Amino acid sequence: MDMAKGLLRGLAGAAVVSATLLALAGCQDDDGKTGANGAKDGRNPVIAPGKPGERARTLSPEQAARERPDDTPNAADQTYVRGMIEHHRQALTMSALAPDRASAEAVKGLAERIAAAQKPEIGAMERWLARYPAPGGAGATGGPGSTGGSGGTGGMGGHDHGAMPGMATEQQLGELADARGTDFDRLFLKLMTAHHEGALKMAGQALAGGNNVAVEEMATEVVATQTAEIHRMRALG
Repeated sequence: MDMAKGLLRGLAGAAVVSATLLALAGCQDDDGKTGANGAKDGRNPVIAPGKPGERARTLSPEQAARERPDDTPNAADQTYVRGMIEHHRQALTMSALAPDRASAEAVKGLAERIAAAQKPEIGAMERWLARYPAPGGAGATGGPGSTGGSGGTGGMGGHDHGAMPGMATEQQLGELADARGTDFDRLFLKLMTAHHEGALKMAGQALAGGNNVAVEEMATEVVATQTAEIHRMRALG
């Protein structure tokens, strides 16, 4: 499962829960009355499954709505998604340099896989931001499809790279763009490993402080995917 799929599943989570509860709802008689466990006001009740060993409860629609877990995005969720979009964009910029500069096919293949994974992840995160815009419209990171990564070191100017862990500086990006062959391979692996380690730190902060289910799934996928890639890069280096 990639992160884009995880996000879509997370955004649909509430709907799935609701559908499950409705499937368990008690049946209403034709005359407006309900069964033994039903509501008495002519509305279908909602059956909430109990915990293991506990009986199910019959709730009114209002009670079910009140007891539904609140996964409203908080500041940690917003910070993570906005920051990770920018973080991913730099990874695309770095990866776009590999085809013409790397000497090892394994490094070229790694860069290709990073780009193939992170481009759709950016799109998924941008869709999340469209669904949950930051209060006041702050923190815009560009419209859908603005994924950057078009070769060279462009697309990163004007941003405070030190604000996010693992981000390469403009000087480091310039050195990477100037490198060729084995020098490029060595520097790419070094910078991208640090970049991934920074992403893991950001994901950990989101998992610790966030509240939204979709963001939790995004961060969990980053941890799984980028941990594996770190191991691979260390083996290549």
